[in-house]
Amino acid sequence: MIPLASDTETKPTEAMRRAMATAPVGDEQKGEDPTVNRLLERVCDLLGKEAALFLPGGTMCNLVALKTHTQPGDAVLADHMAHIIRAESGGSPFASGVLIEPIGSERGIFSPRALEEAYGKVRTAPWPYAPTPRLVCVEQTHNFGGGTVWTLEELRSVHDKSRELGLALHMDGARLLNAVVATGTAARQFAACVDSVWIDFTKGLGAPVGAVLAGSKDFIARARLYKHMFGGAMRQAGIVAAGCLHALDHHVERLAEDHENARRLARGLSRISGIRVLTPEPETNMVFFEIPGLPMDVPTFTAEARRRGVSLVGIGSGIRAVTHLDVSREDIDRAVAIMEEMASGK
Repeated sequence: MIPLASDTETKPTEAMRRAMATAPVGDEQKGEDPTVNRLLERVCDLLGKEAALFLPGGTMCNLVALKTHTQPGDAVLADHMAHIIRAESGGSPFASGVLIEPIGSERGIFSPRALEEAYGKVRTAPWPYAPTPRLVCVEQTHNFGGGTVWTLEELRSVHDKSRELGLALHMDGARLLNAVVATGTAARQFAACVDSVWIDFTKGLGAPVGAVLAGSKDFIARARLYKHMFGGAMRQAGIVAAGCLHALDHHVERLAEDHENARRLARGLSRISGIRVLTPEPETNMVFFEIPGLPMDVPTFTAEARRRGVSLVGIGSGIRAVTHLDVSREDIDRAVAIMEEMASGK
């Protein structure tokens, strides 16, 4: 199987497994796991933040961050295609009692003006009937936008507008390091624009478990309460934190290979009659495409591709393919060949 449905399909490498097997461990909940503590120090240094928190995954990072930033009845402003709206089972509104106001955008990157317009919609009702806008969320890279990257200039402009409106700014940084590799901008430069940020180790970095949320000491102290409340406290978590450390040491620069493979895939799909590529020049590791000229719907196409050895995922009327460390250049060429055969009816 050529695993293109998501970069969460990665498997730990043998070297990563060895690092995990030999990691020194302790009680994470008590702050006594040396490998977890080393990971938190690395991430604080990487992002230029004062403190950090190890969590099982990225959705919990968003859950904890939004709960820490807000009070019940507050409003959170986020892109209309944001992961917290479309792919987290309504967790933050459920856990935090917040309203999420969508911001209009093109491919997930919204402007200061769009942010101000969304803020104005929340504030249209006369006080005290309107919720209180409290937080803005950005996503780097933007998943459903097609792996799009917030440039430093775009992020700084939204930061400045957020400050003008009295709003905190949170970054869902699930694929932040993809943006770092794609742009050459340091992670701490992106992170300096936001009050809180997290990075995920289970996507392109290839670790089996783990994400780290970072921010000020005060923010992380309050976030720790919700980490425990939501069941995120762990024991000998150094076993999985070691995989995250290994990923930082060995799997960051190679993300460029995934980006090149995504471009190769997009070029190959563009040559197939009946397929329309929505991201003809992918910025990072995602390719979105539609099949308007083929005599089959998306579920039929993805099921047939899987039967032939390529896993893809349908997203609405389109299909997503994601490259990662378990997908080689040869895999890309084979996947294109398989989909070309499908399109030609073979």
